[in-house]
Amino acid sequence: MRLKKLSDMENNEFEIEEELDTTGLYCPEPLFEVRNLSETLEIGQCFKVIADDPAAEEDLQRWAKRTETEILDFRKEDDVLTFIFKKRK
Repeated sequence: MRLKKLSDMENNEFEIEEELDTTGLYCPEPLFEVRNLSETLEIGQCFKVIADDPAAEEDLQRWAKRTETEILDFRKEDDVLTFIFKKRK
């Protein structure tokens, strides 16, 4: 996949290795998809997740804390959630 450079709200740049669109999927599917993607990535790689399931906000934040995955950026626009994660371990 071609790397995408994105900036967060503080203008920090990071490269997105993968992008996962879970729009239209509902709990627990977005979490399963994110977990599966994360398992394929190397430590230090960043990935973007887009979701519209209302439960995904809390589910993915809990997953990130539990797996020590860093949330580099989070945005909520209308019903669309966008996370940028960095795999830490």
